[in-house]
Amino acid sequence: MGISSLLRKLIGIAHIVCLGWRLEGSDLIINVRPSWRYPRCGKCGKRAPGYDQRKPSRCRHLTFGVTRFWLEYAPRRVDCPTCGIHHEQVPWADLGSRFTRPMQELVAYMAQTMDKTAVTKLMGISWRTVGTIVENVVSDRMDETRFNNLRCIGIDEFSYRKNHRYITTVVDHDRQRVIWTGKGRSSKTLNEFFDLVGEENLKKIKHVTMDMAGGYIKAVTECLPDAEIVFDRFHVQKLVSEALDKVRRNQVRETEDPEEAKKVKKSRFPLLKNPWNLTPKEKHKLATIQQSNKPLYRAYLLKEALAAALDYRQPKHAREALDNWLAWASRSKLKPFVTVARTIRKYKEGILAYIKERHTNARVEGINNRLRMIARRAFGFHSQSALSSMLFLCCGGIELNPPLP
Repeated sequence: MGISSLLRKLIGIAHIVCLGWRLEGSDLIINVRPSWRYPRCGKCGKRAPGYDQRKPSRCRHLTFGVTRFWLEYAPRRVDCPTCGIHHEQVPWADLGSRFTRPMQELVAYMAQTMDKTAVTKLMGISWRTVGTIVENVVSDRMDETRFNNLRCIGIDEFSYRKNHRYITTVVDHDRQRVIWTGKGRSSKTLNEFFDLVGEENLKKIKHVTMDMAGGYIKAVTECLPDAEIVFDRFHVQKLVSEALDKVRRNQVRETEDPEEAKKVKKSRFPLLKNPWNLTPKEKHKLATIQQSNKPLYRAYLLKEALAAALDYRQPKHAREALDNWLAWASRSKLKPFVTVARTIRKYKEGILAYIKERHTNARVEGINNRLRMIARRAFGFHSQSALSSMLFLCCGGIELNPPLP
């Protein structure tokens, strides 16, 4: 086997011709050229006339042991009738990239599960370069048809920096992947997504799961008038749990007996936990509260009654139970529950939609938890675009084919 054939096998890239090589320290510089005879446009890939040649440039390839491979070539400029003047297409790298495709695939594959610092040490590249490669891979591999045939989507926000820096994430429930992210959490942000989807695809969306954020509700109501809004059950029950905790804190302040106030103060977790998860000690605390603090126990029963209403499978029975709960909460003489009852009455139809479809934002919240892990692994992100690229890489359904044995 000749040296050119050996180098071509070590490089592992098709349509490449090796012209020579040289060593510079621990770097192996390989002179290469495309195997095709006529130059091609670097943007569209069609044949185009070349009219000059640039200076030789190097493209970083993979490492073999402790030796780094570099591919050196003097690219021609082509005058494409469709795309204009560009550098010619080469089989080992994308237009304008200083790294070969196998190198980018491996870096992106490692970035899915490792922090950037570890990737920089293993691959011998800078922190900023890892982020640039991830963005390039994501933009190249993004599914252009991800907005087609949407039926059920989930919307939520994620805080990625202090001072209320948010991104909005949209998830396709059927394909279980992120399909869009945008900076901010207002109706204007979500309208940008609806503009990208287009009218034809918007008509196919039947259900939207979300929390009770006013900006999201406004955007969905305006752009998806025929879609059914399903408010997430977790957020509904969270409102009631917070109201229960407010009642508990009020009772601590109003109780004159220090020992009794101490018991109420330490009853937070028994009050908030599900009944089937209570320990015998916690059950005893609840029994004590039932005897000694009627308002707090009434708040506990209201919390459990709402959960029972949302457990119904028949919409008719659920509606009846929710109406009864609203009437009870409104006359309970517990101010936090009176306030929550007004909110639930306002969004009652969206809450009852959960009974019919059983859709929740659990998948969206799960992706947000993974996004939180990604942000923590990187010790925070300074830009929304960098965080979005990592989110698409890990949760956007992008398939990578790293050059591994």
